[in-house]
Amino acid sequence: MSDTDNPVPVDPRLLEILVCPLTKTPLTYDRARNELVSRAAGLAYPIRDGIPIMLPEEARPLDED
Repeated sequence: MSDTDNPVPVDPRLLEILVCPLTKTPLTYDRARNELVSRAAGLAYPIRDGIPIMLPEEARPLDED
């Protein structure tokens, strides 16, 4: 089963304070892909078991859409 089959909800308060670790800009939550998206960095950070993985090496480039 993948992380997107049955995603664990992310605490909305956490989403309000998280920023991209590279650009320090706000992130948007993509519920369909269960990712936090940084348009400024062009990266999507995965969320696993309700925990955002804020490591650039774990992020998916947005041009992979």
